[in-house]
Amino acid sequence: MLTLPTARVVLILALTCLLPAGAAPFPTTAPANPPARSPLDQAVEEAGAATEPAPAARADDARGTAHSFASSWALFRNSYLTGWFMAVALSLVGVLVVARDQIFIGAALSQASALGVAVALLLGTWAGHGAADHDAPAAGAPLTSIMAVAFAVGAALLTARGGHGGVGGESHEAVTGWIFLVSASLSVLLISRSPHGLEEIQRLASSSLIGATAADVWVFAAMAVVSGAVALLFNRRILLLATDPAMAAAVGMRTGWWSTGLAAWLGVVVGLSIRVSGMLYTFGLLVLPALLAKQLCREVRPMFLAAPVAALAATAAGFVLADRYDFPPGQMSVALLALLLPAARLTRAAAARLSARRW
Repeated sequence: MLTLPTARVVLILALTCLLPAGAAPFPTTAPANPPARSPLDQAVEEAGAATEPAPAARADDARGTAHSFASSWALFRNSYLTGWFMAVALSLVGVLVVARDQIFIGAALSQASALGVAVALLLGTWAGHGAADHDAPAAGAPLTSIMAVAFAVGAALLTARGGHGGVGGESHEAVTGWIFLVSASLSVLLISRSPHGLEEIQRLASSSLIGATAADVWVFAAMAVVSGAVALLFNRRILLLATDPAMAAAVGMRTGWWSTGLAAWLGVVVGLSIRVSGMLYTFGLLVLPALLAKQLCREVRPMFLAAPVAALAATAAGFVLADRYDFPPGQMSVALLALLLPAARLTRAAAARLSARRW
């Protein structure tokens, strides 16, 4: 009978005979080189690693964006605050424009304001102060600011009369279109031979908030407060005038005075805004937040709250993104609002379909 050690020796000798020559029966170490992988396996693994979410990287990028915006605050504080207060003021008066379905009036008043700037530059050139006026900051040229507001107010009053058939019996849309065309053409013709005039008009069209002063911050803060106070205190009268002028006149409202006052205030807001921020930002913040609020609200009354909230949110995000990726802040803010509008419409349509299916 074999003992246990003898049995182990016999088993080892048997396995050695069965294995190929040179092969170790009991390898004790891992192979030096692992089995080779195919190029396809390597490419798939690398692509997966590249697309895997990286929370730490996203957090670092968010912190970098916030730090970059905070670092720019000292230099562009006035531009940021002016843009935000301007957004609130424009969005509040824009609710009335959208409620009365007079969206194109924003473009017409912007062009009228640019015509006022052109007239101011022409007068300054004739007086021998054209270069001084051109070199002055946007809010530091009193003549151009006054003329911009005056022409915008005049255009707004003209459209208000046109809406009641007062200008040759023409409709509001006809008067608005005429103001836009005559202002756009004359603003270029008047300063076509000026050394700095066309450059100033192009600056207005390019919409740049850079260069706003501390005075602009206070001016537009006051305008935002006044616009909000008027919308809050006279909410019912403004809504009735905007939605049903005939009923407003029937209940005793002085619709002519109210229309004139609201048109004048619209001209003041647009005229001052165009001088500081340019046409695109002014027109975009006048109509887009109100249109977005119209998609989100069932009535006009809550639009006075939804529109400035949307304007502030879009401009805050737009300024941060513009600083992070080196884009113009005005154009970035308007682009965000323009992209949010169709998204809001699709969301509202989907909600309506879902509600219809439930019923």
